[in-house]
Amino acid sequence: MRIRALVSGLAILLAAVQVFAATDVQSVRLWRAPDNTRLVFDLSGPVKHNVFTLEAPHRIVIDVTGAALKAPLDQLPLQNTPVASLRAGQHDANTLRVVVDLKAPVSPKSFSLAPNQQYGHRLVVDLFDQGAAPTTAAVPVNAAPATPVTPVSPTLPAVKLPVAPSSKRDIVIAIDAGHGGEDPGAIGPGKVYEKTVVLQISKELQRQINAEKGFRAELVRTGDYFIPLRKRTEIARKKGADLFVSIHADAAPRSSAYGASVFALSDRGATSETARWLADSENRSDLIGGAGNVSLDDKDRMLAGVLLDLSMTASLSSSLNVGQKVLSNMGRITPLHKRRVEQAGFMVLKSPDIPSILVETGFISNPSEARKLQTGSHQQSLARSIHSGVRQFFHENPPPGTYVAWLRDAGKIAAGPREHVVRSGESLALLAERYQVSLASLRSANQLRSDTIKIGQTLSIPATTLAAQP
Repeated sequence: MRIRALVSGLAILLAAVQVFAATDVQSVRLWRAPDNTRLVFDLSGPVKHNVFTLEAPHRIVIDVTGAALKAPLDQLPLQNTPVASLRAGQHDANTLRVVVDLKAPVSPKSFSLAPNQQYGHRLVVDLFDQGAAPTTAAVPVNAAPATPVTPVSPTLPAVKLPVAPSSKRDIVIAIDAGHGGEDPGAIGPGKVYEKTVVLQISKELQRQINAEKGFRAELVRTGDYFIPLRKRTEIARKKGADLFVSIHADAAPRSSAYGASVFALSDRGATSETARWLADSENRSDLIGGAGNVSLDDKDRMLAGVLLDLSMTASLSSSLNVGQKVLSNMGRITPLHKRRVEQAGFMVLKSPDIPSILVETGFISNPSEARKLQTGSHQQSLARSIHSGVRQFFHENPPPGTYVAWLRDAGKIAAGPREHVVRSGESLALLAERYQVSLASLRSANQLRSDTIKIGQTLSIPATTLAAQP
């Protein structure tokens, strides 16, 4: 009798432990991107899973060990996706089976994500459309946020259209709306999402740029979906971008922080604590959204760093130049956090062959700025100021073979005065040679009594005399 009671008690205890140990699927979310559909299962704890495909009809089967479904599956936005429906049931006593019925075949890729600042445990299943190959980089379950020390060396040159005198091609601006989909970015008072505000500003900036002949703006992210940071620069490169502009509206530890900023890449650390904090925050986006890590294990780190430094020198100088013009124009319509372009290790700016800037349109954590950032009039003004800075830069530095270069060479636009912020290692003679002006005119334009210049000093570059082309 005692043995029977003991066995019965152990059975009850074992059942209770199993119930207690079960992981709940607390919610299920779905995001549609141009080439894939992402399913996200929010979990109360870690799980083991297995994903496989079935045909006739096409289905994806997701087996989750030790899980229980606590969320509805019939309210997901399935329009314009290859998913027809989702259904779930217990495959056995310890396995939850989710079946994804498909309208068209897809290639699945799945991985687990450990908790971070914004989410708990997650199971992510990416369904890639036919012809869209999933990335092969593995996602570590226990990835830790970190700012990369050495950027990845370039493997592909920027796709530039052929230069021909008669082509007069457009100057291409890639506009990157930060965050998106699984990664909401900063969240302001009243649940104002950074990803929503910056997409609205980006679309307005695209509209304004495309209204000007000789320029074409391409959106990196066109809707509410997640794109890994390195893929953003890949998209810009495939579009043949002459400039990459990433739009953000971040949060700060203090809600009183305010003002717009413009950033360029730094290979020697951040220029301020705010810059460092923002870069660390943005570089965690891949961990929040769920993306593969790019590995340098098969490369010599020093060689990769040297190659990148050599190729990035020219684009970084241009980034600082266009960044200062954008910042000056923004200062006319909104308060500035800092009056010069700051530098930090933003991963999204690490494109060695394309000048790149990151524009913080304001702090969404500041209640006053959050309200302004949601208004159409302020978004238009911000876009106009960014557009003005970009236009000024390219009127002075048009890529060969473009319509704007033809206008300048034909004397239809003036090569007006320019500004340059002095960086480490630069001299007055070097800048005179770079901008093709005489040393004497450079001294005169800046009222210099000697050739000594200081890091961070802003120099006026005198206009060059251009002969009109027949």
